[in-house]
Amino acid sequence: MEPEKRVVGVKQSRKAIREGRARRVFLAGDADPALTGPIAAECAAADIPVETERTMAQLGRACGISVGASVAVELTD
Repeated sequence: MEPEKRVVGVKQSRKAIREGRARRVFLAGDADPALTGPIAAECAAADIPVETERTMAQLGRACGISVGASVAVELTD
């Protein structure tokens, strides 16, 4: 994912979803459901596609950070 076209983390991701800037949301399959569950519900209500195939480590690497990530959002143009 290109750095200028994504956000990483729960707070930034929820903000992007609320503002209608999210094209697709990535939720780590091994993340705490207490964190990812509400985001998945917001995505379902807003008809935003969600992918859950990656682990936190894989999602962090895909976003170019050295730690795991539970949530990442691909932004609209």
